[in-house]
Amino acid sequence: MSVLRKLLLLAALLLTAFPAVQAAPADPNAVVQGIADDLGKALEGRKDELRNDRDKLIKLIDGIVLPHFDIDYASILVLGQNARSATPEQRTRFAKAFYNSIAHRYAEGLLNYTRGRIDISPYKGELNDKRSLVRTEVILDDGKRVPVDYAFRKTKDGDWKAYDVIIEGISYVTNYRNQVSAEIAKSSLDELITRLETQGDKALESLEKNAK
Repeated sequence: MSVLRKLLLLAALLLTAFPAVQAAPADPNAVVQGIADDLGKALEGRKDELRNDRDKLIKLIDGIVLPHFDIDYASILVLGQNARSATPEQRTRFAKAFYNSIAHRYAEGLLNYTRGRIDISPYKGELNDKRSLVRTEVILDDGKRVPVDYAFRKTKDGDWKAYDVIIEGISYVTNYRNQVSAEIAKSSLDELITRLETQGDKALESLEKNAK
Protein backbone atom coordinates (compact mmCIF):
# COMPACT_ATOMS: atom_id res chain seq x y z
CA MET A 1 0.00 0.00 0.00
CA SER A 2 1.48 3.37 -1.05
CA VAL A 3 2.05 6.18 1.43
CA LEU A 4 -0.45 8.37 -0.40
CA ARG A 5 -3.01 5.57 -0.24
CA LYS A 6 -2.53 5.38 3.52
CA LEU A 7 -3.02 9.14 3.69
CA LEU A 8 -6.24 8.88 1.70
CA LEU A 9 -7.50 6.27 4.16
CA LEU A 10 -6.77 8.53 7.10
CA ALA A 11 -8.21 11.69 5.58
CA ALA A 12 -11.39 9.92 4.52
CA LEU A 13 -11.76 8.45 7.96
CA LEU A 14 -11.34 11.82 9.68
CA LEU A 15 -14.27 13.11 7.64
CA THR A 16 -16.66 10.23 8.08
CA ALA A 17 -19.15 10.72 10.86
CA PHE A 18 -22.77 11.42 11.82
CA PRO A 19 -23.73 14.82 13.22
CA ALA A 20 -24.05 15.04 17.00
CA VAL A 21 -24.76 17.67 19.64
CA GLN A 22 -21.76 19.72 20.75
CA ALA A 23 -21.69 21.50 24.11
CA ALA A 24 -20.22 24.69 22.68
CA PRO A 25 -19.43 25.73 19.09
CA ALA A 26 -15.77 25.52 18.09
CA ASP A 27 -14.12 27.21 15.12
CA PRO A 28 -13.05 24.93 12.23
CA ASN A 29 -9.34 25.03 13.06
CA ALA A 30 -10.09 24.06 16.66
CA VAL A 31 -12.27 21.16 15.46
CA VAL A 32 -9.47 19.71 13.30
CA GLN A 33 -6.85 20.26 16.01
CA GLY A 34 -9.10 18.61 18.60
CA ILE A 35 -9.66 15.54 16.43
CA ALA A 36 -5.95 15.21 15.70
CA ASP A 37 -5.03 15.52 19.39
CA ASP A 38 -7.74 13.14 20.59
CA LEU A 39 -6.87 10.52 17.98
CA GLY A 40 -3.21 10.67 18.92
CA LYS A 41 -3.99 10.15 22.59
CA ALA A 42 -6.51 7.37 21.94
CA LEU A 43 -4.21 5.40 19.63
CA GLU A 44 -1.05 5.71 21.67
CA GLY A 45 0.10 2.25 22.72
CA ARG A 46 -3.08 0.58 21.43
CA LYS A 47 -2.53 0.10 17.71
CA ASP A 48 -1.87 -3.64 17.89
CA GLU A 49 -4.90 -4.13 20.12
CA LEU A 50 -7.17 -2.15 17.80
CA ARG A 51 -5.78 -3.78 14.67
CA ASN A 52 -7.01 -7.11 16.05
CA ASP A 53 -10.40 -5.82 17.21
CA ARG A 54 -12.32 -4.07 14.41
CA ASP A 55 -15.42 -3.44 16.52
CA LYS A 56 -13.40 -1.66 19.20
CA LEU A 57 -11.65 0.41 16.53
CA ILE A 58 -14.98 1.47 15.00
CA LYS A 59 -16.30 2.49 18.44
CA LEU A 60 -13.18 4.57 19.03
CA ILE A 61 -13.67 6.30 15.68
CA ASP A 62 -17.31 7.01 16.45
CA GLY A 63 -16.52 8.39 19.87
CA ILE A 64 -13.95 10.89 18.64
CA VAL A 65 -15.08 11.92 15.18
CA LEU A 66 -18.87 11.74 15.26
CA PRO A 67 -19.64 15.26 16.50
CA HIS A 68 -17.80 17.02 13.72
CA PHE A 69 -19.16 15.97 10.34
CA ASP A 70 -22.34 16.85 8.46
CA ILE A 71 -23.05 13.50 6.84
CA ASP A 72 -26.48 14.52 5.55
CA TYR A 73 -25.08 17.48 3.63
CA ALA A 74 -22.04 15.53 2.44
CA SER A 75 -24.20 12.64 1.22
CA ILE A 76 -26.37 15.04 -0.81
CA LEU A 77 -23.21 16.39 -2.44
CA VAL A 78 -22.02 12.85 -3.17
CA LEU A 79 -25.39 11.98 -4.73
CA GLY A 80 -25.15 15.10 -6.90
CA GLN A 81 -28.03 15.46 -9.36
CA ASN A 82 -29.40 12.12 -8.15
CA ALA A 83 -30.27 13.78 -4.83
CA ARG A 84 -33.01 15.78 -6.57
CA SER A 85 -34.97 12.69 -7.55
CA ALA A 86 -34.22 10.75 -4.36
CA THR A 87 -36.90 10.51 -1.70
CA PRO A 88 -36.15 11.63 1.89
CA GLU A 89 -36.07 7.96 2.89
CA GLN A 90 -33.56 7.15 0.15
CA ARG A 91 -31.32 10.06 1.16
CA THR A 92 -31.41 8.95 4.81
CA ARG A 93 -30.67 5.33 3.95
CA PHE A 94 -27.86 6.33 1.60
CA ALA A 95 -26.23 8.59 4.20
CA LYS A 96 -26.26 5.87 6.86
CA ALA A 97 -25.14 3.07 4.53
CA PHE A 98 -22.41 5.20 2.97
CA TYR A 99 -21.04 6.17 6.38
CA ASN A 100 -20.99 2.57 7.63
CA SER A 101 -19.27 1.41 4.45
CA ILE A 102 -16.62 4.15 4.60
CA ALA A 103 -15.94 3.55 8.31
CA HIS A 104 -15.33 -0.16 7.81
CA ARG A 105 -13.43 0.30 4.54
CA TYR A 106 -10.96 2.82 5.93
CA ALA A 107 -10.83 2.02 9.64
CA GLU A 108 -7.40 0.43 9.54
CA GLY A 109 -6.02 3.49 7.76
CA LEU A 110 -6.49 5.34 11.03
CA LEU A 111 -3.85 3.12 12.62
CA ASN A 112 -1.26 4.78 10.37
CA TYR A 113 -1.85 8.07 12.15
CA THR A 114 1.04 9.29 14.30
CA ARG A 115 0.51 12.08 16.77
CA GLY A 116 2.14 15.35 15.81
CA ARG A 117 2.18 14.57 12.08
CA ILE A 118 -0.40 17.22 11.15
CA ASP A 119 0.43 20.93 10.85
CA ILE A 120 -2.60 23.21 10.82
CA SER A 121 -2.12 26.56 9.11
CA PRO A 122 -3.35 29.70 10.88
CA TYR A 123 -6.86 30.76 9.91
CA LYS A 124 -6.80 33.42 7.18
CA GLY A 125 -10.52 34.07 6.80
CA GLU A 126 -11.01 31.76 3.82
CA LEU A 127 -14.47 31.77 2.26
CA ASN A 128 -17.05 33.53 4.52
CA ASP A 129 -18.89 33.44 7.84
CA LYS A 130 -20.92 30.40 6.76
CA ARG A 131 -18.19 28.40 5.04
CA SER A 132 -14.53 27.95 5.83
CA LEU A 133 -11.49 25.98 4.77
CA VAL A 134 -8.95 24.53 7.19
CA ARG A 135 -5.59 24.09 5.51
CA THR A 136 -3.27 21.42 6.90
CA GLU A 137 -0.18 19.50 5.92
CA VAL A 138 0.36 15.85 6.80
CA ILE A 139 4.00 15.02 7.37
CA LEU A 140 4.91 11.62 5.92
CA ASP A 141 7.62 9.29 7.20
CA ASP A 142 10.08 10.55 4.57
CA GLY A 143 9.49 14.16 5.62
CA LYS A 144 7.33 15.03 2.62
CA ARG A 145 4.48 17.41 3.36
CA VAL A 146 1.14 16.65 1.70
CA PRO A 147 -1.57 19.35 1.67
CA VAL A 148 -4.89 18.15 3.10
CA ASP A 149 -7.66 20.75 3.37
CA TYR A 150 -11.00 20.41 5.15
CA ALA A 151 -14.14 22.25 3.99
CA PHE A 152 -16.55 23.34 6.72
CA ARG A 153 -20.01 24.88 6.81
CA LYS A 154 -21.83 26.52 9.70
CA THR A 155 -25.08 24.78 10.67
CA LYS A 156 -28.29 26.51 11.70
CA ASP A 157 -27.27 25.86 15.30
CA GLY A 158 -24.06 27.79 14.79
CA ASP A 159 -21.76 24.74 14.88
CA TRP A 160 -19.01 24.26 12.31
CA LYS A 161 -19.13 20.82 10.68
CA ALA A 162 -16.89 19.39 7.98
CA TYR A 163 -18.33 18.09 4.73
CA ASP A 164 -15.37 17.57 2.39
CA VAL A 165 -11.62 16.87 2.37
CA ILE A 166 -9.28 17.90 -0.43
CA ILE A 167 -6.02 15.95 -0.74
CA GLU A 168 -3.47 17.46 -3.11
CA GLY A 169 -6.33 19.21 -4.89
CA ILE A 170 -8.53 16.10 -5.13
CA SER A 171 -11.96 16.43 -3.49
CA TYR A 172 -13.26 13.50 -1.45
CA VAL A 173 -16.85 14.45 -2.33
CA THR A 174 -16.18 14.86 -6.05
CA ASN A 175 -14.30 11.58 -6.24
CA TYR A 176 -17.16 9.59 -4.72
CA ARG A 177 -19.82 11.59 -6.59
CA ASN A 178 -18.36 10.42 -9.90
CA GLN A 179 -18.28 6.79 -8.72
CA VAL A 180 -21.79 6.89 -7.28
CA SER A 181 -23.22 8.62 -10.37
CA ALA A 182 -21.72 6.00 -12.69
CA GLU A 183 -23.06 3.16 -10.53
CA ILE A 184 -26.59 4.61 -10.36
CA ALA A 185 -26.57 5.07 -14.15
CA LYS A 186 -25.77 1.36 -14.55
CA SER A 187 -28.41 0.16 -12.08
CA SER A 188 -30.45 2.40 -9.73
CA LEU A 189 -30.15 4.31 -6.49
CA ASP A 190 -32.16 1.67 -4.64
CA GLU A 191 -29.87 -1.10 -5.84
CA LEU A 192 -26.78 0.87 -4.82
CA ILE A 193 -28.21 1.57 -1.36
CA THR A 194 -29.08 -2.09 -0.89
CA ARG A 195 -25.55 -3.15 -1.86
CA LEU A 196 -24.06 -0.65 0.57
CA GLU A 197 -26.39 -1.86 3.33
CA THR A 198 -25.73 -5.56 2.75
CA GLN A 199 -22.14 -5.62 1.47
CA GLY A 200 -20.69 -2.55 3.19
CA ASP A 201 -17.03 -1.93 2.43
CA LYS A 202 -17.05 -4.61 -0.29
CA ALA A 203 -19.60 -2.55 -2.21
CA LEU A 204 -17.33 0.49 -1.90
CA GLU A 205 -14.36 -1.51 -3.12
CA SER A 206 -16.41 -2.54 -6.14
CA LEU A 207 -17.28 1.10 -6.85
CA GLU A 208 -13.62 2.06 -6.77
CA LYS A 209 -12.59 -0.78 -9.07
CA ASN A 210 -15.32 0.03 -11.56
CA ALA A 211 -14.17 3.64 -11.68
CA LYS A 212 -10.65 2.70 -12.80
